[in-house]
Amino acid sequence: MELRQLRYFLTVVEEANFTRAATRLHVAQPGVSAQVRQLERELGQRLLDRSGRTVTVTEAGAAVLPYARAALAAVEGMRQTADEFTGLLRGRVTLGVVSGSATGMFGVAELLADFHDEHPHVEIALTEDTSERMLAALRAGELDVALVGQTTDAPPQGILWDIVVDEPLAVVVAEGDPLIAYAQERAAGPAPGLPLTALADRPLISLPRGTGLRAVLERVCAQAGFAPRVAFEAAAPELVAQLAARGLGVAVFPASETEAAELGLRALPFAEPGPRGRIVLARRADGPQGPAAHAFLTRLQEALADGLAAGGSAADASTSGTKGRDDSGS
Repeated sequence: MELRQLRYFLTVVEEANFTRAATRLHVAQPGVSAQVRQLERELGQRLLDRSGRTVTVTEAGAAVLPYARAALAAVEGMRQTADEFTGLLRGRVTLGVVSGSATGMFGVAELLADFHDEHPHVEIALTEDTSERMLAALRAGELDVALVGQTTDAPPQGILWDIVVDEPLAVVVAEGDPLIAYAQERAAGPAPGLPLTALADRPLISLPRGTGLRAVLERVCAQAGFAPRVAFEAAAPELVAQLAARGLGVAVFPASETEAAELGLRALPFAEPGPRGRIVLARRADGPQGPAAHAFLTRLQEALADGLAAGGSAADASTSGTKGRDDSGS
């Protein structure tokens, strides 16, 4: 049994595809397949199910997977210990971000480029996904750190997070929508802002399930006594805004009156206390594994220092809130 076989097996499991695994490993796909088959022959068990559109682990594969990870981690630990004597940083860092945040206020591209320039021997992987899937990937050890939409009031078990974006959500509609007149009527009364029940009979435009904003929308509507009637789903926040601008429904996302006007929309505030959209910097409670991931987390925290400095708290984690512009809660 060779370490190469374990590394190929683990990469195929993480990518759920032999071709993608080969690309990540910078080797030919037949070589990856051959090495995994050799490992299966040595163990006398089929580790991967290749019958579906994606590759999945068999029961035997799931059982041996922790040992493969532990063996590779032990070897990596030996390398890291030796590298400490020369000051050289090696390893692999995996970062997850919510859709739209990589090009928004966080400057992810610049951060990754600067970190790579300083530590050229560290491999960096970036993925965009829903918050729900990225939190699961963090718990499984497939991600080291992630910028995700806050889907629950407290971090899931085994996760720590810091709030880096905290913005009030608004009802966003096209010009001429009846909700505009209703909001104007309420503005002159004792309880300005739209109640959540104003959305009960309206078609809504939302990000897909698994995103932070969708989780917030479903939770607050349930608290108001109704299920949201989502007529359109779009993964890109820009498309959500475009659909709302064409009068196809009511969108709920962070937007000021000025920002909405630039899109040909009206942003109507909720009655206080209204729902909020938050993005958090999440990682496992036991911390990123390895010096490279620790160094990257430190760099990311420094880059987000303004957002993390305002204070606040969340269960089992130090959190802070700040204003920022992004499509929060993806």
